[in-house]
Amino acid sequence: MSQKQNMRHDVRAGRLSAADIERNYADLHPPFNPHQAAVEAARCLFCHDAPCTEACPTGIDIPGFIRKISTGNTRGAAVTILSENIMGATCATVCPVEELCEEVCVRNTAEDQPVRIGRLQRFATDDLLARGAQPFERQAYSGKRIAVVGAGPAGLSCAHRLAMAGHAVTVFEARDKSGGLNEYGIAAYKMPQERAAREVGFILGIGGIEVRNNVRLGRDVRLADLRQEYDAVFLGLGHNGVNRLRLAAEDAAGVHNAVDYIARIRQEDLAALPVGRRVVVVGGGNTAIDIAVQIKKLGAEYVTLVYRRGPVQMSATAYEQEVAQTNGVLIKTWARPSTLEADDEGITAVTFEYTRDNGEGGAEGTGEFFTLEADQVFKAIGQGFDPAALETEDLPAIEDGRIRVDAERRTSLPDVWAGGDCVAGRDLTVVAVQDGKLAAESIDRTLMGAAPAS
Repeated sequence: MSQKQNMRHDVRAGRLSAADIERNYADLHPPFNPHQAAVEAARCLFCHDAPCTEACPTGIDIPGFIRKISTGNTRGAAVTILSENIMGATCATVCPVEELCEEVCVRNTAEDQPVRIGRLQRFATDDLLARGAQPFERQAYSGKRIAVVGAGPAGLSCAHRLAMAGHAVTVFEARDKSGGLNEYGIAAYKMPQERAAREVGFILGIGGIEVRNNVRLGRDVRLADLRQEYDAVFLGLGHNGVNRLRLAAEDAAGVHNAVDYIARIRQEDLAALPVGRRVVVVGGGNTAIDIAVQIKKLGAEYVTLVYRRGPVQMSATAYEQEVAQTNGVLIKTWARPSTLEADDEGITAVTFEYTRDNGEGGAEGTGEFFTLEADQVFKAIGQGFDPAALETEDLPAIEDGRIRVDAERRTSLPDVWAGGDCVAGRDLTVVAVQDGKLAAESIDRTLMGAAPAS
């Protein structure tokens, strides 16, 4: 094999020392200490009609919890947060606060900067979870049993709220660990795996929730059977499909789905993961950013992220794009993959076509091309919901590829609710948590004969 061919297939583990990897995967933003939290909390103006609370999908009383931090009541601050968002610890880390609460903070001006709401939320919730305290209590057993499919943010949020109301909840999870995206899909430098597991343990600590792992809907259990056995069913199936490039050689060695590889990064020994020297990432969302940054942190020499439109159109926030660039990732916009080149050993290069705005919000090819050598390629061009796990005789109505729900997260089936990434809406952890909470409240009202909330 020639030296050039060797270079093209330079994929190996252990590019960096264990110490280098540990340093690279340290917290992106170290947690506040008590003094830092007090100083930051003092910057809050405690607005009466707080725009930050209005911007929070779960409706957390943000001025309220910050005021409690400022008075030293850290536990009270955490309870305020978790009462609205039981996954407030995760959301403090992974929420795009720069587009939600912090964006509308009245201090967010050209002369000032917003209150660091996310970091204050982490300070409060981490403290409570570290102490192992359980501030919530279950009501007396209601006699009602609910099945929750999916132990991700939507499913666990729903299960916790139902358990608080006194219902018995059984959660069916296809993987061997609970947590969904929080366990398998968040960049490891944003939230270490042990924090995700600790949060799951805290949620289950309310009692009344049984989790059955390695049980997949459509393979091990049917929706029709769940509807017969339980009083209600909540579907928190998340994204269960990954988009393809639809190019020849897409299945060549060295071509990976980004979401699958991110799961490996979170679950396996980082020093043992195969990493290319020249890496290409196709996509423009947070998943594309996460895999690009992480593969660079594992020792890839050149990482190029290519997106078909411009930086403004990227679904990854400007902040996430900055994180990628400051970690050595080259972001190249207005180009789309046209050809994957591979030999017997795997991927060797990707040829892209330059694109331009088509005047209708999309991109069109220009007929000009360029080629990037690559010994590893990651596809991050979007995920979707595949309803194949739902039997046709029990299929709730599907609209635009997602399960159709109303404002209470009811599906077209009278005893089935759904939420999270399998329904229409913004694909964010905080939105999934809110979906699960709203569905649980609706289920409780329906089973107990209460009137809907006004």
